[in-house]
Amino acid sequence: MSRRHPYVWAVSLTAIGLGLFLYKVVLLGFPLTPGTISDIWTVETRVAFVARAEPVRVSMYILRGSQRFIVVSENFISQGYGVNSVPENDNQQGVWSIRKAKGSQTLYYRAVIRRVDTKEPPVRSAPPKAAPAGFEGAYLAAAESLIAEIQAQSADLDGLVGELFKRLNRPQPDENVALLLGGESSMSKKVDIGVRVLRHGRIPARVVHGIRVREYDRDVPLIQWVEAHDGARWRGYDPSTGAAGVPEDYLPWWRGDKPFVELTGANRLQVSMSVSLNEEEAIRAAMDRAKIASPGLLEFSLFSLPIQTQGVYRILLLVPLGAFLLVICRNVVGLKTFGTFMPVLIGLAFRETQLAWGIFLFGVVVSIGLSIRLYLERLKLLLVPRLAAVLFVVVLLMAALSVLTNKLGLQRGLSVALFPMVILTMTIERMSIVWEERGPSEAVQQGIGSLMVACVAYVIMTVDYIEYLVFVFPEMLLVLLAGILLLGRYSGFRLLELPRFKALAERKP
Repeated sequence: MSRRHPYVWAVSLTAIGLGLFLYKVVLLGFPLTPGTISDIWTVETRVAFVARAEPVRVSMYILRGSQRFIVVSENFISQGYGVNSVPENDNQQGVWSIRKAKGSQTLYYRAVIRRVDTKEPPVRSAPPKAAPAGFEGAYLAAAESLIAEIQAQSADLDGLVGELFKRLNRPQPDENVALLLGGESSMSKKVDIGVRVLRHGRIPARVVHGIRVREYDRDVPLIQWVEAHDGARWRGYDPSTGAAGVPEDYLPWWRGDKPFVELTGANRLQVSMSVSLNEEEAIRAAMDRAKIASPGLLEFSLFSLPIQTQGVYRILLLVPLGAFLLVICRNVVGLKTFGTFMPVLIGLAFRETQLAWGIFLFGVVVSIGLSIRLYLERLKLLLVPRLAAVLFVVVLLMAALSVLTNKLGLQRGLSVALFPMVILTMTIERMSIVWEERGPSEAVQQGIGSLMVACVAYVIMTVDYIEYLVFVFPEMLLVLLAGILLLGRYSGFRLLELPRFKALAERKP
């Protein structure tokens, strides 16, 4: 196999890991720090009326979401009313109904929305069929003259719409505009005339009704916007200026010429809206963005697992990080340890006991267990029975230490039962073999080296920020794997070996 093969794998793994990481951070907005706060808004609509002791039906447009906002949850609050949600073209309607009601009635619609901002271009759509403008007689002639003049002075849709609303908003409009407005200067009238003139010019247009999402607003006014189709997608325009674009905080509610609320069987209708700003973890907002932009990313991610299983993987994903540290300590620094992954698992066990108690309990159990293991050697037992006997001793030692520390009032000592029994047993067995084959000095060195690596792994694996990064961005483990492949090709001096070769470096030629 070519010597370049590990380097090719290292570059590939690094590119994949960093690519997924940047995609989640830059495009989906996954936060880099735990506890980052994101804004959400609660929008509430109150509908009050007086019923006339007859069947009542209330139809109100409700939120459907947009490219910038999604509806996280919604509630229909009413007593005794049946509620249905009915789609209507590009809108959504909530319908309340009751067989008989009398007196003052109040209904509530409450929705929680979150900004998503997927940074994707607007959705492309086929041009809709142009709706009739509804002009007749002199109004038809005025509309034809107005749209002809505007089309002659504009080169594209933005210029045409901008010029149209510029003329509609003039303090002293020309005779065509004045006739169409009929002496009325309200913004709703200008929007209505502007949309109808665009339709007469065979440009699909519609009215958009929405609100501005602020920190807190008790009586939120409905704001009208205009959308015109350019042959590929709908484009938004501010009717007060004719400028293209939609404000970042504009939440479209419904589109069309119908009223917000339609009521039958009652009168004295009153509608009010309010908005309040709340906060939540930014990771939840990022997950909602991922559901829209990359549904498969969450479907096959750790977030799709049950909560209890996610908690397990928050710990397990730290093991590869500990293994990477072990490779550095052994191949670069030159520390001697028992086995390959025992120190990492011991460091993981220290998470339960804390570092100081973990070192103490580890030293006590291993020391006593090693003494008994050396005595068992004189009995000439086979390997499997010997390991089983050591396991029995380890369990009894942990039980005895738990009872003793409990009597002494040291509650931390009770966590000794969480030590991995098999790991301690194998550590004792391995240490005894090294003791017999290479002497007590080598056994103590490897024991101290294992304990040092376990301490370093514990310090790294108990950092909340690292635990968060590894769980939310597990693809970064591919970068660590690439680092391990490169370290696997390292054949230079280890740091602890440099003093041995100091004399050669100082020798003059």
